[in-house]
Amino acid sequence: MKFLNAVFFVLVLISFALAQDDIPATPTVEEVYLAKDDGEGHAGEQVTEFSTTDIPIYCVVLLETNGKAVVKMNFVAVKVAGVRPETKVVTASYTTKHGQNRVNFTGRPEGKWVPGKYRVDLFVDGKMAKNVEFEIKGSGAGADVRSAAKYLQQPAEPPKAQPVNKPQ
Repeated sequence: MKFLNAVFFVLVLISFALAQDDIPATPTVEEVYLAKDDGEGHAGEQVTEFSTTDIPIYCVVLLETNGKAVVKMNFVAVKVAGVRPETKVVTASYTTKHGQNRVNFTGRPEGKWVPGKYRVDLFVDGKMAKNVEFEIKGSGAGADVRSAAKYLQQPAEPPKAQPVNKPQ
């Protein structure tokens, strides 16, 4: 009888150990890239540099899972004239549905972008996943570069999230 109880106990432990494999892994970012508009309102080819007139800027996030996940993007001014370093310019969040592994975020200013260095920080389910640094350059001689404070100062209310394009 003791032998049967011991065998039963071992089988129960084995079943618990095997069930651990069924727990979904924490979603991670497989790839993230920035893109300009393709002329039809969608993200175009991957780029690392933008001009002040590239509106909107797309942030495309590909996840390594098709399960549900909360993806958050912070668009941060790193070194921009007239803006305190590490100021969040745009913040947006999207919860994927089962079967979705792509999220498209967009960022746009009230006028033109202000030249400088920026960064996109990505979080998945509240944990920092990846970041991408990039630069916005002036549009050439005589570019309309106004004070960055007009476009990027933190308002009294937190910035509203930009609409998220439906994952493709």
